[in-house]
Amino acid sequence: MAILHGEYFLELIIIFILGLTSGSPLIKVFNLEDMELKESVILNGFSGILDDGQTGSKCDIGNSSCGFHDMKKLVLCEEELKGIGSLNTTCQLNTSLQFDNDVLITGEGNLEILSHVSVGCPFAGCLISINISGDLLLAEYASLLAGTLIVRAGNLFLQNNSFLKTTALGGAPPPQTSGTPLGVDGAGGGHGGRGACCIKSDGKDPEDTWGGDAYAWSTLTKPWSHGSRGGTTSREGEFGGGGGGRVKIIARSILNVNGSISADGGDGGLKGGGGSGGSIIIRVPKLKGTGTVSARGGKGWAGGGGGRIAISSYSREESLNIFVHGGESHGCTSNAGAAGTIFDSVLQSLIVSNNNLSTLTDTILLDFPTHPLWTNVFVKSCAKAVVPLFWSRVQVRGQFSLLYGGTLSFGLSHYPFSEFELMAEELLMSDSMIKVYGALRMSVKMLLMWNSEMQIDGGGDAMVGTSLLEASNLVVLREKSSIYSNANLGVHGQGLLKLSGSGDTIKAQRLILSLFYNINVGPGSVLQAPLEDAAKGDLLNCESPSCPEELIHPPEDCSVNTSLSFTLQICRVEDITVDGLIQGSVIHVHRARTVAVNAGGLITASRLGCKGGVGKGHVENAGAGGGGGHGGQGGDGYLNGVSSRGGEVYGIADLPCELGSGSGNSTSEGTTAGGGIIVMGSMEHSLSSLNIFGYVRVDGESNHQAAGNQSATNMGGSGGGSGGSLLLFLHSLTLGNNSLVSSAGGHGGHVGGGGGGGGRIHFDWSNIPTGDEYAPLANVKGTIYTRGGMGSDGGHDGKDGTVTGKECPEGLYGIFCEECPIGTYKDTNGSDISLCQPCPPEEIPHRGTYISVRGGVTQPSCPYVCLSEKYHMPYCYTPLEELMHTFGGPWLFGLLLSGLLVLLALVLSVARMKIIGTDEFSGPVPPPHESQIDHSFPFLESLNEVMESTRTEESETHVHRMYFMGPNTFGEPWHLPHSPPHRIDSIVYEDAFNRFVDEINSLAAYQWWEGSVHSILAVLAYPFAWSWQQWRRRKKVQQLRDFVRSEYDHACLRSCRSRALYEGLKSVPATMWYRFIAGLNAYLRTVHRGCLRITLLPVINWLGTHANPWLSLHGIRVDLAWFQATTSGYYQLGLIVNETNEVAQPTSLPNMGGTMTIEELSNHQTVQWQGGQQYTAWSRRRIGGGIGGGIINLYTLPSLEDRKDFSFPIYLILRNARPVGHEDLVGLIISILLLGDFSLVLLTLLQFYSISLAAFLLVLFVLPLALLSPFPAGINALFSHVPRRSAGLARVYALWNVTSLANVVTALIYGCYYYQIQSSSRGPQNLHAWNFSTEESGWWLFPTTLLICKCIQARFVDRHIANLEVQDRTLYSNDPAKFWDS
Repeated sequence: MAILHGEYFLELIIIFILGLTSGSPLIKVFNLEDMELKESVILNGFSGILDDGQTGSKCDIGNSSCGFHDMKKLVLCEEELKGIGSLNTTCQLNTSLQFDNDVLITGEGNLEILSHVSVGCPFAGCLISINISGDLLLAEYASLLAGTLIVRAGNLFLQNNSFLKTTALGGAPPPQTSGTPLGVDGAGGGHGGRGACCIKSDGKDPEDTWGGDAYAWSTLTKPWSHGSRGGTTSREGEFGGGGGGRVKIIARSILNVNGSISADGGDGGLKGGGGSGGSIIIRVPKLKGTGTVSARGGKGWAGGGGGRIAISSYSREESLNIFVHGGESHGCTSNAGAAGTIFDSVLQSLIVSNNNLSTLTDTILLDFPTHPLWTNVFVKSCAKAVVPLFWSRVQVRGQFSLLYGGTLSFGLSHYPFSEFELMAEELLMSDSMIKVYGALRMSVKMLLMWNSEMQIDGGGDAMVGTSLLEASNLVVLREKSSIYSNANLGVHGQGLLKLSGSGDTIKAQRLILSLFYNINVGPGSVLQAPLEDAAKGDLLNCESPSCPEELIHPPEDCSVNTSLSFTLQICRVEDITVDGLIQGSVIHVHRARTVAVNAGGLITASRLGCKGGVGKGHVENAGAGGGGGHGGQGGDGYLNGVSSRGGEVYGIADLPCELGSGSGNSTSEGTTAGGGIIVMGSMEHSLSSLNIFGYVRVDGESNHQAAGNQSATNMGGSGGGSGGSLLLFLHSLTLGNNSLVSSAGGHGGHVGGGGGGGGRIHFDWSNIPTGDEYAPLANVKGTIYTRGGMGSDGGHDGKDGTVTGKECPEGLYGIFCEECPIGTYKDTNGSDISLCQPCPPEEIPHRGTYISVRGGVTQPSCPYVCLSEKYHMPYCYTPLEELMHTFGGPWLFGLLLSGLLVLLALVLSVARMKIIGTDEFSGPVPPPHESQIDHSFPFLESLNEVMESTRTEESETHVHRMYFMGPNTFGEPWHLPHSPPHRIDSIVYEDAFNRFVDEINSLAAYQWWEGSVHSILAVLAYPFAWSWQQWRRRKKVQQLRDFVRSEYDHACLRSCRSRALYEGLKSVPATMWYRFIAGLNAYLRTVHRGCLRITLLPVINWLGTHANPWLSLHGIRVDLAWFQATTSGYYQLGLIVNETNEVAQPTSLPNMGGTMTIEELSNHQTVQWQGGQQYTAWSRRRIGGGIGGGIINLYTLPSLEDRKDFSFPIYLILRNARPVGHEDLVGLIISILLLGDFSLVLLTLLQFYSISLAAFLLVLFVLPLALLSPFPAGINALFSHVPRRSAGLARVYALWNVTSLANVVTALIYGCYYYQIQSSSRGPQNLHAWNFSTEESGWWLFPTTLLICKCIQARFVDRHIANLEVQDRTLYSNDPAKFWDS
């Protein structure tokens, strides 16, 4: 269209009005009230910005003062734009255009600006407005340029290297603003941030000098102001860069920026300042791309300030770059223009970023708090923000973050008297700084600092309020972060305060930390108050000798009160962990639960006390200074014969809270200070526990330099400062290895300075538990000292200070209220060890020892225990001794027990006689002919069967007798050799003979389980094993007899014996032969292993004196012989029956002429001596081949080899004996011994049970059942009716008795080990240890007596068995005539 005329004006008004009434789509096209945008563009150029972005007042139609006044052109695609297509479909611009006035482009289609096409109005303040329903596309290298750009489209796409640009084309800034600097300083223009100024004004700090000022803070959420021009360096022209223009983009869906959208300030070069950035508004649901959106300040002699950007987008890619930083300054490279602002309308967040350009120029933050409250504020990338208005409160709902060199300042450096507030959920600081000029009251949930600083400058004015930093959840300082205040500072919270490591510090003139759950001072970190340069201030009351009341009874509110004495207080904190340094003049820990000073940690008030004070060391003219006094007197100084008196002692040892005193005077250069005060806990609220593995010190200051006065006259060295006060109210204390608690005096200076006196340390224990509730109050492995300092060059040492504790209740003593030493008691209050009196010695048994009692002993009757658990209270007797003392003592008990045993034995004997009758036999009682002989001992089977044979013809058909070989045990049963004897080789078939032998051997062999049962029983109970073996042997013999009788004629076996003996015995009367066999068996039964030579001698003598003289009358002679019966090396005994014609004299010994073999005696008959081989066999080398042997007589007896094995000692106790008669007396003695045995067993078991249960079980079960079985076995044997059965039971009883010896020997061995070796290795255990060995010297009495009792019992049982088995006493008659007559 052409230039507008008046008629057009009227026509357009009519169309607009009709459109309102008819619902024309023109309303949709031109109404821009979208996405909360209040501006409207009115058809045909009569449009206005309805609230102009500032005042919010709406414009009337046609009011030229609203926005687009003088709108000249409304353009079409093909005519004015020289494009292709239509704005209602798609319009493509392929020709660059330049307008000289405001332009309005409207349509319902798309608009495309093709590559390398530029459309613009390059004049300051010129406006291009594009309002289309479709998409707007800027192809590569396409551009849209104007002072103000307003774009409304469905979607907007900026391809690579394309741009929307209003750089340096801004119009006039809002009225009544000072964005453009005055003068010829070449300063930068201001807008979102101040412009820089490179010329420092006289008397002003760099932070107080700037160029153009910031403006339009109130509209930063919808910025619509032009940037300001930069200043010039010459009055000849305006060389400053132009201000940035304005850009407003509204898209219904997507804004894709791969090019750039800029409203930057113009560059001023070296002759002018940079212009400030303009304004950009972007409202779009989705913002994408990798391009740039910027409202930067221009470069120049001094950089311009950044502009303002407001973005409303629900989806924004992080790859899009947004810049509002100030311009670089050529005149001062470290001071770029201040950063502008970026406001995110969706997140309600403000970002102030200077893109890492260093600056000293501020971005002003005004009008806090906002309504509604913003969510977040970010000051980052070297941006420097300032809150200049006094009494301001900066408040956001979320984070307040200072990142990457960002700085936030409150107040003005030359007026540090205001108070400021900072309220947020979180305050995050990383490589950043907060400066406060005045006082700051901060309230956040979390304060996190990383390599950051918070500096609070109160101006040194006491009228400035206390700064309070409150973080309800967490305060963490890391990587050399610090909080510093030269005034009062309180840090409060409800969670954790953590100074992580080296360089992390909180320092203030007076500091209070309160309400935290935990405070952690990490390695290398510092809590300090007062500051280093404040040690000489008036914080300390050095002239008062009394304890400040607030240190003993502090206020409960934990507030910072300048009238209170402490300089550093930790109040209402649960747990305090110190790995770094806590330092202050007066440190007070109030209402804390636990304090832990770990290895490397230090809490100190050393050298921070008074330089002077109540105990100040004196200094004489031209003399050395005396040391300060406190807990101990200061050492005197000495120089050139002049002595300077040391400071006096002052304060209360039991409640010390005084500052240490120094030495010297105000004119001395080497003046020293005393130690400060550390108080932990209070009278009302003591520490639960104090754990020190590092250091707690309140030492005085040492001086190692010579002093001088104002006239430079040389003087001696100053004295050392005295130690301060350490007052601890606590429940428990732990001092670890290498820990130190010290209040030592300082060393005197060179040239005669006296040492400072030691300070005072007091432990005020709270609620000292007593009695059963007592627990040790302190575990001290470290060092506590209050030594005096050393004097120098003739100066005297300071005296030691004091270490005291609260007065201890009864039973406890010392500084730490420990239990009185064992064996003492204390029945009064006090702490001196002399109050612990020795316990009366007459009240403790000689086997008792005093024990410690929880809470100490409070009465003279001191508790004790016995030396061992085997002793029983109260007299420390063993169970056995208790039993004996119950019956009047050992002697009376022994007498009663002996009488009781005799009485019981008499009762048993009477009962036995009543039940089984008397067994006393005095005369010969020959056994009946049909009686059986007990095979339990060596015997010669009666040969009466031979005499009964009447079938003499049977003997003529047999030529040889065969014998079983072997000991008949489970391992080696009886067997016959497979080779037939040479005598019968010609009359037997060898195969038939071998089958016969196999059958016999198979039948004679035992089953595997029989041997297994025997082995098991031999381990568990040997008498059962012996009985089992005897039973199985009898069964096996019976099986062999039954087999032979069933397979072969019985008469043959009997005729074998007849043939062997018939010729020799046919002349011997049967009664004589029976008598001979009975007498021989009576003597053979006493033969036993290990003593064969001795026990065979009576047999040989009996044959010579009793048998052969009478048998020779009938033509025969009988000799004892040995012969081989097995292949395993066992030899058996037998008789050689010889036919003789000589008649021997009854009174002479037989002539037996040497040894002869069985083969040589082949014409003689042999009778086997059968019986238990285990009693009569011995090992001997074979003689020749076949079966060999020899005669045993008085000459050959010494050459017999007697085999002995490990069981040989048993046969010395358990062996057959001759009958002694007096059966009732023997039974009575056995009864007494049996009862005594049982009683001694019980007493021995009781004795070993008193040692231990293991000893008791060992003695009882080393052989199970062995120790307790003899008693029932003996009772069973004594009360048996049948003599033969009684003898068998007596043998079982004897075996049990011998088996139990193993248990008794075990008891002796264990007792020897326990009472001798163990007692010597333990050594003395207590005051009465010497009684132990004395009392137990008779431990062996019961086991030894039991051993002797069992041995005696065994011998009497042997006699008892002999009385039962041999009832004919004449068999042992020494008179042969009497023997044969019976």
